[in-house]
Amino acid sequence: MTTVEQRPGVPESEDTAPLLSPVSSHNEWDPLEEIIVGRLDDATIPSSHPVVSCNIPPWAARFQGLAAGHKYPRRLIEPAQEELDGFVSLLKSLGITVTRPDAVDHRQRFATPDWSSRGFCNTCPRDSMLVIGDEIIETPMAWPCRYFETHSYRRLLKDYFRRGARWTAAPKPQLTDELFEQEFRTPKKDEPMRYILTEFEPVFDAADFVRAGRDLFVTRSNVTNAMGIEWLRRHLGPGYRIHEIESRCRTPMHIDTTFLVLAPGKALVNPEYIDVDRLPSVLDSWDILVAPEPEPVKDLVLRTTSMCGKWLSMNILMVDEKRVIAERHHTGMLRALEGWGFEPIPCDLMHYAPFGGSFHCATLDVRRRGTLESYFG
Repeated sequence: MTTVEQRPGVPESEDTAPLLSPVSSHNEWDPLEEIIVGRLDDATIPSSHPVVSCNIPPWAARFQGLAAGHKYPRRLIEPAQEELDGFVSLLKSLGITVTRPDAVDHRQRFATPDWSSRGFCNTCPRDSMLVIGDEIIETPMAWPCRYFETHSYRRLLKDYFRRGARWTAAPKPQLTDELFEQEFRTPKKDEPMRYILTEFEPVFDAADFVRAGRDLFVTRSNVTNAMGIEWLRRHLGPGYRIHEIESRCRTPMHIDTTFLVLAPGKALVNPEYIDVDRLPSVLDSWDILVAPEPEPVKDLVLRTTSMCGKWLSMNILMVDEKRVIAERHHTGMLRALEGWGFEPIPCDLMHYAPFGGSFHCATLDVRRRGTLESYFG
């Protein structure tokens, strides 16, 4: 008679009962069931570092340089918090489970043997964690001020793990001077593309990737290097393919204002950053939807403190293959989405821009109802 050896200290029922992972998300459009939404509590202006200043608009970079390490002023926090609360209420009204990271003091200083920094905030879970199927991957981010950002999500990560999710952390980067081009300057429009990152070690932000089942799309950027892309390619193995999207942005950071997959056969592109004739051939059979010119932002404070460019209008969140949450201010995008066969749900989140993003950035979809599929030949 064959017996199954029980693990020491684990009750038999727990040892043998199959775990159904609460984490399961394969693409950007399957019906959304659970999502993490970021927090604004104790948000702190990023500590000064060239990898920070090279990635944000000039006016915001000047503000950041002067106020680095201080908490964001109430004048910026309060309207953003009001809009964030409204967004969370909207998600819940759609039947979506919303979880949040812990509030932490981001102004607290931390250090490695090579450098020290204060924190930033946990407004954008999309950057620090990547969900692939039932696995959550903590990413090796290039901003020193974000080095320990996922610690505010550890309560959630441990709960997901206990319930059956896979939990991985990419190699923690050293972030020493060898990773950064010391004489870096932003390339002009007519100059060859260059990046502040070297290939000293793998680094990447999860927000430089979007998922379409067995295919992922990525932009190399000032926070994601070729070594980081290769690390993820090897980690995922032959069951997945990673395609690089060439961006014409001179200060690239995060794919979700450049290229998004919205539904099977439909991709949204930024006409300023993307040459549709140079997209990967795997997209030849897809409808390429060109984003309309964004409405200008008239609020002077928002214009000068936003950490994002004008194409934040593209930073939308798919609820399912039809319904999509988009910024109320950007009426051109709302009309375009409707014309493409989607059902836009207008919402306000304009005042979140000084903290790094909008609906896609501010969230991490933990569970979507669907299975792993290939949407390309």
